Amino acid sequence: MKNKILLFNPKSAINKYRIPNSILNIAASVDGKYEWVIVDGNCEVDPIKKIESYLDTGEFKYFGFTVMPGPQLRQAIIASKAIKLKYPQTKMIWGGYFPSNHSESVLYSGYVDFIINGPGDHAFPMLIDALENGQPYEFIKNLIYKDSRDGKIFKTAKEDLIDQDSLPPLPYDKLNDFYPIPKFLGKTYLGDHTLAYHSSIGCPFTCSFCAVVPIYEARWKAKSAAHVYKDVKYIKDKWGADAIEFHDNNFFVSEKRAVDFSKMMMNENMTWWGMARIDTMSKFKDSSLEAIRASGCKCIFFGAESGNNAILEQMDKGGTQTGDQIMQFAERLKKFDIIPEYSFVLGTPAPTPEQVEAQIDFEINFIKKIKAINPKTEIIIYTYSPVPTEGSELYKQVLSSGFKFPQTLEDWISPAWENFDLRKNPLTPWLTPAMIDKIRNFETVLNGVYPTVTDIRLSRVKRELIKLASTVRYKINLYHYPYEIKLLQKIWKYRQPEIQGF
Repeated sequence: MKNKILLFNPKSAINKYRIPNSILNIAASVDGKYEWVIVDGNCEVDPIKKIESYLDTGEFKYFGFTVMPGPQLRQAIIASKAIKLKYPQTKMIWGGYFPSNHSESVLYSGYVDFIINGPGDHAFPMLIDALENGQPYEFIKNLIYKDSRDGKIFKTAKEDLIDQDSLPPLPYDKLNDFYPIPKFLGKTYLGDHTLAYHSSIGCPFTCSFCAVVPIYEARWKAKSAAHVYKDVKYIKDKWGADAIEFHDNNFFVSEKRAVDFSKMMMNENMTWWGMARIDTMSKFKDSSLEAIRASGCKCIFFGAESGNNAILEQMDKGGTQTGDQIMQFAERLKKFDIIPEYSFVLGTPAPTPEQVEAQIDFEINFIKKIKAINPKTEIIIYTYSPVPTEGSELYKQVLSSGFKFPQTLEDWISPAWENFDLRKNPLTPWLTPAMIDKIRNFETVLNGVYPTVTDIRLSRVKRELIKLASTVRYKINLYHYPYEIKLLQKIWKYRQPEIQGF
């Protein structure tokens, strides 16, 4: 009798449930071959108790996690440690950005046995087969593990990205047996029943600050427009989805695919959102942008990063993006009634504190220019947090400044490092507390004058009141001690998209 598989989606948000696509993808890879169950930490009051109820049967040997940096990491570490201690024979397998980028601290923890390094559609079932049959796994691609002989970390070769249309369908119906699908279709700015969906993997660019790069190595593979439409239509018709969040790293790589999908969606009466690059979409024809908007696309997220061309080069942003292009595209999208959601990264390293401060001041002024050109532009501000894209010039600068990542998993879930993962408290040597305060205070005032449209709980009256309290500060560049704005945001539980999404 084959051992069973327990798949765990650690808690990643408060009061926000989304279909756990990454772990469901792994379930699809073994469906029909091994029995599996899913535990979703977002839906369980006590997920460890739920996990133990399965493990107590003695039928489950393999325990798969998906682990992103930030809040999800905390529950993943606590659960892994507790389960490995109580059920030492369980094979613990982690996948996701965090273990792939921080494999040593994960594997040397002593309670994680294997890491799936990138897509697990082939690697995970092949690993289970090997473990189940006592066969070697050294030649299975996309694996990282600790060699039992010398204790060294061993990485196998990377697999070519798989044709996404060839993958088995996600087992939505079986997920519904564990957790009702409507529970995952939350109310957002986009709609009352918002579906989360991945239509592609990877990204064809090599930005040196991005966690995607070390995993996918500038590769991108997508499901066809027809395949995506079929999945979306199925969930709409069966469970009532009326909006879509495309969680692809870069949904709009192909203009043709985006337009083909848009044409199929024209009569579905659904709204949707996705992520893109400015230099890619600025080349789209007007007719393409018109079709995308007519299909229900309401808002698109863009990594603007910086209006400073020298910093874009320092970040190895790639492509042809410039500060002028960022402004021109924000203005262009006005006529299509598509909201550009621009993220900026402030606080990149520089040789002197004066240069770091000058860069921050430049970005603040640039963001204000964007808002003047297109007030509907959503602005998301991150403080630069190093990502181990080894070999990049930016990462070399980070290391030379004295920055170090935590050495153990327990260090990663200290309060300071959890905030680091949310790109709010970077712990970077070149940023002084005063600089961080300047960034955060400007963000507070900006969000007061232009409250995010995605906070559906903020009434028109509240928007006007907080705008009234913030406008004078914004006009005269007075950002120090904005306590009155912070108080209103706290009382009204203002929603920050960079932390909470929609």
